[in-house]
Amino acid sequence: MKKLLFALTLIPAAFPQAPTAPPPIIQVTCQAGYSTATAKPYAGAKAAVDAVGLSSATGTPQTWTVELHNNFASIEDLDKALSATSAPPPARDAFGQPMEDLLAPPRTMIAEYEPDWSYRPDEAIRLLPKARYVDVTIHRIRVGLQGDFEELVRLRKLTNESVNLNRPELAYRVVSGAPAGTYLVIAPLTTLRTMDDGVADVPAFAAPVADARAKAAPKAADIEMVREHLLFRVDPRLSYVSNDFAAMDETFWRGK
Repeated sequence: MKKLLFALTLIPAAFPQAPTAPPPIIQVTCQAGYSTATAKPYAGAKAAVDAVGLSSATGTPQTWTVELHNNFASIEDLDKALSATSAPPPARDAFGQPMEDLLAPPRTMIAEYEPDWSYRPDEAIRLLPKARYVDVTIHRIRVGLQGDFEELVRLRKLTNESVNLNRPELAYRVVSGAPAGTYLVIAPLTTLRTMDDGVADVPAFAAPVADARAKAAPKAADIEMVREHLLFRVDPRLSYVSNDFAAMDETFWRGK
């Protein structure tokens, strides 16, 4: 009987497990240009985190790496592990010349999860292993106006729910590496075709919410200093993900 119970406890481990809860912390590294040589040596460091690599589809050429962390201790452990590995060779252009003098230095940001500002976050994190694109919105709001911005976000979420908008997203507040008041809203997309669906008309029962949002919209110009929309491709060559993460689509992540 004991052997049977022990065997049963092993069964769940045989099945792939996609992320089921948004990571409390993300560390984002932004690098100008594109080169797989600029990726961090996660494999050599035997990193214990998932790092999703993104390459720009709009805007200036750039790559982002989004690391999923459970806590700040995880960031410290990764930092120590990466520091112990040898530096990667310099990135080179199509003619074999070093690109390090042409690329702006990378920017690294640490951001904390904002559950109240996210829309269907559990769906968003489950979509991430299957995503082929990621839509990122960067907000920078004026100091002291967080409460006003939160009200705009609340009205937007209510409107999205009223039309059952199928575009879940995760919101993060940058706590280091960018000016105060910087927020990242990350929306995984399995295909760009979802953007062709448009947005349905707001139903009658949600008309008061739509009216309140319309009245609040003019305040956005006073609340926000910057709002930038960027579209990225998910790039497995720039990524370092666990077998469980990759098992959601091994052909894409591992080339199998």
